[in-house]
Amino acid sequence: MLTKLWLIRQQRSDHDRCRYGIVAILLGAAMLLTPLAGGEEPSKSWSQWRGPLGTGVAPDANPPVTWSETDHIRFKIAIPGKGHSTPIVHGDSIFLTAAIPYGDALEPRFSGRPGAHDNLPVTHQHKFVALAVNRKDGSIRWQNTLHQALPLEGGHNTASLASASPVTDGERVYVTFGSHGLYCLDREGQVLWKVNLGTMQTKHGHGEGSSPVLFGDILAVNWDHEGESYVAAFDKRTGRQLWKAARNEVTSWSTPIVVEHQGTAQLIVSGTSRVRSYNLATGEVIWECGGLSANIVASPVSANGMVFAGSSYEKRAFLAVRLAGAQGDITNTDHLVWSRSRGTPYVPSPLLYGNSLYFLRHYQGILSRVSVADGSDDGGPYRLGPIGNVYASPVGAADRIYVTDLNGRTLVIEHAIEPKVLSMNQLNDRFSASAAIVGNELFLRGERFLYCISRQPTPASSPQ
Repeated sequence: MLTKLWLIRQQRSDHDRCRYGIVAILLGAAMLLTPLAGGEEPSKSWSQWRGPLGTGVAPDANPPVTWSETDHIRFKIAIPGKGHSTPIVHGDSIFLTAAIPYGDALEPRFSGRPGAHDNLPVTHQHKFVALAVNRKDGSIRWQNTLHQALPLEGGHNTASLASASPVTDGERVYVTFGSHGLYCLDREGQVLWKVNLGTMQTKHGHGEGSSPVLFGDILAVNWDHEGESYVAAFDKRTGRQLWKAARNEVTSWSTPIVVEHQGTAQLIVSGTSRVRSYNLATGEVIWECGGLSANIVASPVSANGMVFAGSSYEKRAFLAVRLAGAQGDITNTDHLVWSRSRGTPYVPSPLLYGNSLYFLRHYQGILSRVSVADGSDDGGPYRLGPIGNVYASPVGAADRIYVTDLNGRTLVIEHAIEPKVLSMNQLNDRFSASAAIVGNELFLRGERFLYCISRQPTPASSPQ
């Protein structure tokens, strides 16, 4: 077993330290854990993108540390089509989305957008499907084709046509395929309602990816693109639009978060122009803060009255915002507690674990660990050995950090200032979807297979 990390030594700049003084923060979950239907505690499920706290942490879980293709695999099943959406786990069901090509190959067509690069051509009609998998044995409970169409864009070669993760309240499952519709299904896969969100035109034709967010009875969607951008909220039971707010923004792929602060639920959306907070009930802007880069992908995280947002494209930026009293344009005010300009995340979202933030440099195998109080390096940064090309967001449980790369490797390290490498695990698949952790199980969705990795011994027979 590996026992140490590959360390990187870098000098800290004064700008990367506390910008307006150290703020003492005792972290707790800022997102309200709304009780799920059926009486299941939210912390016992992975019902949304980035897990029960919206931070990437499973607080009550204890997944395996080591595994392989032959060890600790409860089941491994082939998944139809392609999708980078995270598996959503509630009770004994796992919910997924996928895009499945069908029919004869067509003349390849590209988006033709200015600056387009590394794009896949549109060559086939696709079925856009949702499916449910039995958590106990890996059998597919149902698979429902929600839409059939020729995709508008082929997307970037690292993307998929099913990159938005589902979300569930335990009774219903909500999925979006962006330009191909927003859907509400019951747990048996029957469509209860559908909303047409419009036609998205993404930057360079790189595709769509923002996931819906659910809080109480409100479902919200970020619709930043090269056309008329907006954020909208819907009644989760009927699909009725509650409000719609225009946004002066270009394409982003970031999923919003909801933070309840002093009795008000705030919908917080990262954008190129501003990170903005909207009153979830009315759609009114509460505060906004500039400073991020273009091409926003990583989702923000929050705890105990603080919001943390990062980006990395033509510049590196990471911002820490104090919610208390934040109103209007708070750029360059003392509500911006600290900022960093190096090592910031691009595709993978940050992991907020206790008093530390973990994030990857761009999407490389270099992991920073910084203090939430002042943004200073809290141990690290660490070079993660052979880990590289990371598109999945890191997750945490049982005082461990899990980082999965595109080539099927998952590095497990201690959640500690001077961490040990606990294991390096290899699977025979490629992984862009972020992991889900529930109980003693880790769920990894690859290009071809869905893995359920369990602390219990591998069953004698598994549907592989």
